[in-house]
Amino acid sequence: MAGSISIPSGAVGNVSQSRAKPVVSARLANIDALRGFVMVLMLLDHLRETWFVNYAVTDPINATTILPAIGFARFAASFCAPIFVALTGLGVYLFSVHHTVEETTSYLLKRGFLLIAIELLYLSPLYWGIVPQPTFWLQVIWCIGLCMIALSVLMRLPRPALIAFGLIVLCLHNLLDPIQMTQGDALFPLWAILHQRDVIALPLGFVAKTTYPILPWLGVISLGFGIGPWFRSDTAPEVRQRRLLLLGFGLIAAFIVLRLINVYGDKPWFVVEGDPVRSLISFISLTKYPPSLLFLLPTLGGGALLLVLFEQINNSRLVAALAVFGGAPMFFYLLHLTVLRILYHSALAIWGPNQGQFYMFDNYNWVLVWYVAMIVPLYIPTAWYSRLKRRRKDIAWLKYF
Repeated sequence: MAGSISIPSGAVGNVSQSRAKPVVSARLANIDALRGFVMVLMLLDHLRETWFVNYAVTDPINATTILPAIGFARFAASFCAPIFVALTGLGVYLFSVHHTVEETTSYLLKRGFLLIAIELLYLSPLYWGIVPQPTFWLQVIWCIGLCMIALSVLMRLPRPALIAFGLIVLCLHNLLDPIQMTQGDALFPLWAILHQRDVIALPLGFVAKTTYPILPWLGVISLGFGIGPWFRSDTAPEVRQRRLLLLGFGLIAAFIVLRLINVYGDKPWFVVEGDPVRSLISFISLTKYPPSLLFLLPTLGGGALLLVLFEQINNSRLVAALAVFGGAPMFFYLLHLTVLRILYHSALAIWGPNQGQFYMFDNYNWVLVWYVAMIVPLYIPTAWYSRLKRRRKDIAWLKYF
């Protein structure tokens, strides 16, 4: 939406109620391009999880045994979730300056519960029949849904308090790592959802796997919301870019210093004698479940730098193409996972298992081949849906996908 818009009464955080100042347009090409960039990166990791899952990838990865190509690909994929969750917070801020706090709250609650339902009722069943026990995989979509619900409350804080909350959670949540609960503990299910990756037993033989404990991600989405004013249209581009550059390089510098000190923020790294490549992999091998401080610093820092890059080249074909994926991220997410499941089950039905109960590639290079081959076929329907969202503003449910 171009032009100026006034700010609603009772606006979120410290946004005034005057509706007098111009605000940022609802969709910025560099934000969509960054979101699209991480969606394309994510495809590579999901291809590995589909066709190469027999090759164990620990969290964090073991630098002494990992295939180097997978080690570096896994690090690249590490940027996906932090950037996407931060952009979700930023997107909520952009939404809030066009709507009242009540409308923003309603949107967050509806979208949050919808994402939880999609994770439980659609995405999890995609994997049933492959895993030995029916499992509800509480992954990134579930996590974002819960974070949006929580943000409907957190966004009412003054902006400095919200940013302080995000920083405290981001920097200090690893101090909670020694707290471990077991199935018999009264608070175990809550703690598994908040901070301890674990399995929760459910009735009828089902289990829930808390792959994405939400506490660190609450910090990320809060900080994404907190930097929202940087993207107002009355903020000069050079001011916004300078702030993003300082933030990006600052986070990456903090990561390097803390990683070299090697005492807090993640499991220690080590030098692999006579193998500088594996030593580097050890240095960038970081814990994702839940995301450590050192996992979040370089990924969020890199996201800030990419926002600057994409804003500076926003007239390029690359940004335009990436913005297509970023303009319909939920559609692309559901589409590519559905296509991968169909392809996998088709291969399993035609050729049968070749690795235990699975059908798997015997060479990681085939994962790379499929990655290149699938980008254009997935781009075409995503571009159609992205255009549909822009064209049919009268269809209310489209904004939720």
